[in-house]
Amino acid sequence: MTTTDKPRLVGINHIALEVGDVQAALDFYGAIFAFSLRGENRDDDGKLTMAFIDMGDQFIALSGGRTQPPDDHRHFGLVVDDRERVAELARAAGARMVDGPFLDFRDPWGNRIEVVEYRDLQFTKAPTVLDKLGVAADKTEKAKKQLADKGIEI
Repeated sequence: MTTTDKPRLVGINHIALEVGDVQAALDFYGAIFAFSLRGENRDDDGKLTMAFIDMGDQFIALSGGRTQPPDDHRHFGLVVDDRERVAELARAAGARMVDGPFLDFRDPWGNRIEVVEYRDLQFTKAPTVLDKLGVAADKTEKAKKQLADKGIEI
């Protein structure tokens, strides 16, 4: 079977992230990032069981009930418009910073988040999404080269 016979991966719709308490997770992440909620789910007693954090054309689904210990290396990456400000706010929010070459931190439930800046990587958003998010479309030369190597000129 050739690669043209297989469906292509075109992106990530959302990330489902297990946390111990959904409201506490919204408070923690809200201390670091500006976001709006796409929606939420509550149980019969009115307790928040899921919340959906909007990220333009994608989202993070926070789900209550995490019971497992932190993973050693499993993580997900978020793209932001100001990585240095994220580092400052994450520290202030009590995030456990992870030593290494990237900006990684753990939330109170041990989820590891790696943060990269939009201009630094070969990741693009449609102009309409960038406009809605208020993010500049500029890229570093390295990111432009990575995109050009894939036949994507910006």
